[in-house]
Amino acid sequence: MTNVEKSIVEEVKKEEITKDVLVDVQNVKKYFPIKGGILKRTVGHLKAVDDVSFQIHKGETLGIVGESGSGKSTLGRVMLRLLDPTDGTINFNDVDISQLKKKEMNEYRKDMQIVFQDPFASLNSKMSVGELIEEPLLVQTSLSRSERQQKAAEMIEKVGLRRSDLQKYPHEFSGGQRQRISIARALVLEPKFVICDEPVSALDVSIQAQVLNLMKDLQDDLGLTYLFIAHDLSVVKHISDRVAVMYLGRIAEIAPKKELYNNPLHPYTKGLLSSIPVIDTEEGGEKQRERVKLTGDLPSPANPPSGCTFRTRCPLAHDRCITERPELVEKEDGHFVACHLYTS
Repeated sequence: MTNVEKSIVEEVKKEEITKDVLVDVQNVKKYFPIKGGILKRTVGHLKAVDDVSFQIHKGETLGIVGESGSGKSTLGRVMLRLLDPTDGTINFNDVDISQLKKKEMNEYRKDMQIVFQDPFASLNSKMSVGELIEEPLLVQTSLSRSERQQKAAEMIEKVGLRRSDLQKYPHEFSGGQRQRISIARALVLEPKFVICDEPVSALDVSIQAQVLNLMKDLQDDLGLTYLFIAHDLSVVKHISDRVAVMYLGRIAEIAPKKELYNNPLHPYTKGLLSSIPVIDTEEGGEKQRERVKLTGDLPSPANPPSGCTFRTRCPLAHDRCITERPELVEKEDGHFVACHLYTS
């Protein structure tokens, strides 16, 4: 597929993304208790995810970016109920899954899958590739062995590997090939929603592009909806339709991709974007952004700052930021920001 054809496909895809909500996250919190003393009593809580709300529409990719420790991966695991939420609701396909028991939740597992960051750690080295891809079918379906083998063979080819690779073991493949196997394993059940937890961060840059393009092609072919978690802003820009910026367990800003990158509102977002190196050319090149320096380190989620959690590092912080926590408000069409600079 040529670059022109890919551009046309992307534009058509954007038009075809419906406003039907597949995933609706409302006021989700995930607190981990901190134990102390001889009796190991709870003496505090680590607020990994603190009152997060957003929606993901069918067929789109929502990217989530932020520093390590911002709560991105924890949020993804809570959405899949790999971790139980402390509070809030998670609606998947109009069903509130946040309170479902384990047996009830198992019915939705085949429609919600995850691709992890390290493919070598997430694949059982004692199982062949064929066994790894067939395992979800064995657990979730009543297909016969031959039917499972046929589906595994079809899926391994979809991710760019050969049927003969089904007989091999994970250690026989490169990092990029192992991630393709992980993707095949996640998609063999034909899920509606896939969480990609930094799926290319452990790969070489050249291999990253190949895997990202593969994921975009599979999304178009299979009608997938992605939540794409990453810390690399250029990677998120390449694959996402909308982008949410997380800081210390909360969403600081969320907007369509072009709007966020061209017109960031939150000081934290501006700081992240200004750190991206830009190649300037005479014609058509991007201009280097004004440098926004973020001082200090990410505060501890066990003892977050009062008011706005970003105020300790924000060059524009004022008195209101100390006492009042900013809420996520819609500043422009589809562009939400949590900052007192944009509220009265």
